[in-house]
Amino acid sequence: MGSAYVVGTFDTKGDELRYVAGLIREAGVPVRTVDLATGGQHSDTGSSIGSGSTGPSDADVPAREVAAWHPDGADAVFTGDRGSAVAAMTEAFARFLPAQRDLDGVVGLGGSGGTALITPALQALPVGVPKIMVSTMAAGDVGAYVGASDIAMLHSVTDVAGLNRISRQVLGNAAHALAGACAHPIPAGDTRPAVGLTMFGVTTPCVDAVAHRLGDTYDCLVFHATGTGGAAMEKLADDGHLAGVLDISTTEICDLVAGGILAAGEHRLDAIARTGIPYVGSCGALDMVNFGAPDTVPDRYAGRLFYPHNPQITLMRTTAEEVRAIGEFLARKLNACDGPVRFLLPEGGVSALDAPGQAFHDPEVDAVLFETLEREVHQTGNRQLIRSPRHLNDPEFAEELVAAFTDAARS
Repeated sequence: MGSAYVVGTFDTKGDELRYVAGLIREAGVPVRTVDLATGGQHSDTGSSIGSGSTGPSDADVPAREVAAWHPDGADAVFTGDRGSAVAAMTEAFARFLPAQRDLDGVVGLGGSGGTALITPALQALPVGVPKIMVSTMAAGDVGAYVGASDIAMLHSVTDVAGLNRISRQVLGNAAHALAGACAHPIPAGDTRPAVGLTMFGVTTPCVDAVAHRLGDTYDCLVFHATGTGGAAMEKLADDGHLAGVLDISTTEICDLVAGGILAAGEHRLDAIARTGIPYVGSCGALDMVNFGAPDTVPDRYAGRLFYPHNPQITLMRTTAEEVRAIGEFLARKLNACDGPVRFLLPEGGVSALDAPGQAFHDPEVDAVLFETLEREVHQTGNRQLIRSPRHLNDPEFAEELVAAFTDAARS
């Protein structure tokens, strides 16, 4: 067994960190404590006394040892300026933590500053490594802290500023959760190669059918294309976990182009180019942009065609201008891929709402998307666009996707 890492700033949260470390040790799991303090005096042995000090740091890994992982050395961290020091320690810790070969899991404690300092390093760890962040910020929007990773955010309820009847319970739960995860790891078990698939509610029949057809050969990992879903899939690709991708629902690009709430960012599809793994894509849900409740839709979109998916999600039909921009974005990304690429164009419609009689059915706008892709994508024997007369959710289209992936994987 390796070690459970307990990390935070010992000059301000030493009592809490020692409490968590002690509970994990009592559960029979080895512990390494790591000091991330950036204020006060730092000796080579790790003493760290700042204005809010709880005493000298007795961490197994002193702050200066972590700081030495900064590209410019420890002196880049201990500058005396709090802002630059925290930023530099964040970078140093993000390099330090993934390099620890005995790490079985990690728990961090912090307020807003500590959470921002610790979570980039947690994000850098592989998916599946237990990682818990006890934070005063965990009751709000934690997207920036979690990113595409599997960090478990636990709200501290009270501030992480001393031990009391509430904090002991919350910190104890975090300690025992990590101890259990470290002591009882889940074996990989499945020997099939894994493939990533992107799904949205309006593309579910297609993705389910593809996963069913591939299930005997591949472990199918389905990602909800809500921004974090696409990013999580690409992180797994970068980490070497995926043998290929069936990016059926590229809808996150709509939100990037039109300012929706489920964008995956400018780097969507970059992992495909970096890794060169077989890629089969399609136009799933490129007919819609996602917003929250109706009163959250930007005023500039007044008069557009909307569909209430539920009380908290409002869908807006993309226009010809928007799908042209979406097609150009996709083309740039696909042109950067040297690995096998097959991108299928379903002429019958790109989602459950883009079908005859449905709210977003608009073959003319879809045609602009397809024509843009055919004009902008540099097709080769290894990078192919494939037109299909089918609707995306037709069973026959799922078969065409599987055939395209089989061909790409063979390449």
